[in-house]
Order: sequence, then C-alpha cells, then structure tokens
Amino acid sequence: MRLNNVRVREGKKAAMQKTFWIFLIIVYGFWGTFAQQDRSSRPRVVTPPTINGDSRQTTGPVNPPVLNDKSRGNKPPAPTPTPPVMDNEEEIRVETNLVTMPVSVLDRNGRFVSGLRQSDFQIFENGIPQKIEYFQTVEQPFTVVLLIDVSPSTQFRIDEIQDAAIAFVNQLRPNDRVMVIAFDEAVRTLSEPTSNRARLRDAIRQARFGDGTSLYEAVDYSLNRVLRSIEGRKAVVIFTDGVDTTSRRASYESSLSDAEESEALIYPIRFNTQRDGWAGGGGYPPRQSGGVLGGIIGIILGGQFPPVAGGRGSAGSSPQEYARGKRYLEELAAKSGGRSFEADTISDLNSAFSGIAEELRRQYTIGYYPDNPGKPGERRSIRVRVLQPGLVVKAKSNYVYGSGDSRFAGK
Repeated sequence: MRLNNVRVREGKKAAMQKTFWIFLIIVYGFWGTFAQQDRSSRPRVVTPPTINGDSRQTTGPVNPPVLNDKSRGNKPPAPTPTPPVMDNEEEIRVETNLVTMPVSVLDRNGRFVSGLRQSDFQIFENGIPQKIEYFQTVEQPFTVVLLIDVSPSTQFRIDEIQDAAIAFVNQLRPNDRVMVIAFDEAVRTLSEPTSNRARLRDAIRQARFGDGTSLYEAVDYSLNRVLRSIEGRKAVVIFTDGVDTTSRRASYESSLSDAEESEALIYPIRFNTQRDGWAGGGGYPPRQSGGVLGGIIGIILGGQFPPVAGGRGSAGSSPQEYARGKRYLEELAAKSGGRSFEADTISDLNSAFSGIAEELRRQYTIGYYPDNPGKPGERRSIRVRVLQPGLVVKAKSNYVYGSGDSRFAGK
C-alpha cells in the first residue's frame, strides 16, 4: 500500500514538471513571435550599392531653415534631388556691380545733419536716376592720417600747425585711430595708426624742419601706401600752405587722380604763409634741393640761387604759386568728397575739428546697381541729391567702373 502511494506521488510530481516545461516552451514561443513581428515593423537601413566601382559618396544640398513659412502647411517635405557630380576644379563665381559711397550732409553752418532716411536721397549716374539698394547710417570708428608740413615756409606757423593737429587728436573716441606723417623734401612716418593720445601728441611735437616741400608725394604715400589696405572709414587731414617744390614721384595731376579714385576723404587745413618772413619778397626766397649751402654757393658764384631740380619753381616767390597751392587743396577736397578750411579764418579750430570727426564717424553710406553695364576703366559721373531744402551734400562726383573687386565709388 505504501509502495503504491509513493508511486502515485512520484507520478503527480512528474506530471507537474512536464506541465511546467510545456508552459515555458509556450511562453518562449510566444515571446519569440512577438519580437520577430516588432523587428519586421521597423524600417530597414539599406546601404546603396557602389556604382561603377566609384567609392565616392554624393551628399545632397542642405536647405537652410525657413522661419514662418506658412505656404507649406502640413505638407511633407519634398525629396531632395541629387545634384549632378561636378568637377572638383570647377569654380563658382559671383560678380556684383554694387557701387557704394560715403555721403555727408551739412547744414548752412557746416554742421553734420543726422536723422535722414533712404527716401530723403536721390542718386544719378551719368544723369540717369538710379534705385538706391543699400543705405546705412551706423556710427563707425575711423582711421585718419595727419599730414604735417614741416618745410621752411611753415617755420613761423609750426606752433599753430602742431596745436591744430593736437586739437584734432583731442576729438578722438577710444576706437578712432590716427597716424602722424611729416613731410618736407622727404616723407617721414612719426606714428603708426593708434588711438593712444599721448603717443600721438608726442609724435606731433617731434616734427622737425627740413628742406623742400614734397606735398604731392606725401598725398600719394598716404593714399596708396598707407590707407589703401585699411578697411572702414578713413581720411587724410593736411596742415600745409599747399605749395609743392620738390615732388618727383608724384605731381599735381597724379595726386588729384589718386584722391578721386580713393575711398578716403581729404580735409586740407590751409595756413597762408605768404605774408610771413621775408617782407617785400612775396614770402620766402626760392628753395632748392641743394639746401642752404647750395643757396650760399649760388649767391657767391652768380648772385642767384641754383635752379630747382625736378621741382616746380620757387614756392612762395610769387602770389601765383600760393594761388596754385590754394586751388590744389580745394580740388583735393572736392574730388575726394571732403572739405577744405582756411586756418586764418577759422575762429574756433576745435569746433571745426569736432565737425570733421563727427562727419567721419557718422557718414551715410549709399549703394546702387548701375542700370547700364559698363566697360572696365570707364569713368562715370555721380550726383547725389537730398530732397530737403537748405542742405549741402558732400560726396564723390565720379568713379571708374570695374577698377577693383569692390565697386567703391571713386575707386
């Protein structure tokens, strides 16, 4: 009896184990089927085959994000087309003929007029109205070259000239930069562009006299060697009587052409030295490249100074020379878009320099695309008008088409 009971219990135990294993097999099979269905519902990542053995991959263009594009609605994005394969050496070139120029607007007292809008301006090229495409009034720092005449004709006015140059430096703001250059027969850099006022004052006071006057070369050096590579707003302020005697590498005409084609504005401050020094002689005696010793030898040998080598005659020896110098400075300012000043008639130099600094810092910048394409090297006239009465516009009067990568008026 006991043996039968043991056999029954063992049979029940074996049946329970068998049932348990059958249950595990069923659960395992169900779980495997579910996992397989889940995997089959996921998208497959397919690697495209290599075509013609070329292992290079072509990536489609990435479109920039578009804000508030209501025209798309809920439509799915269109498929990105595959761009054609291009030669690696092929270049994409974008050309523009945008002509831009700085413009200053002054009232009848010579003060800068702010607050004008694009609609207040009109621009004409060769007499044809143009559509203004670019307009900016942002205040920007500037770089200025101070050209100081230290030739013999200015020796009685050098203190005034240095004081005037320092007065301009005092108008600087922290980001404005000034470079100091002195010239007589030679052109010398006294200070590289800096906003350090103390350094600039020291450089101005270091100016010493020499012989001759190479004004044209000083202008050429400032525009072509110094400012051409400097970006942003820039100008040249010249302290001189306007008379040149010893320039050889530049001339009256070439320096005016440089001013016309430069981005820099020029502000001559003219000191009339004709009445200084030699009474009854119309100013100073003729000067020459031989210096004082050459003059003494000339007097001993023949009672006259030797001729000027490469110069334009004696500076200050006649009213005509001074008239020519004055005319030169006026043309220099007009062709560059700047202004000329007579130091003897300015009651307050500080006020004048403050106006120049503000004008440089707060110019309007106007740009347009010429309606008619031109040929490289073709000169075109420009006229800018302001529609408000009683205002004076200072801007370049022409530019050379296609004479550089940046189509800047006058460049």
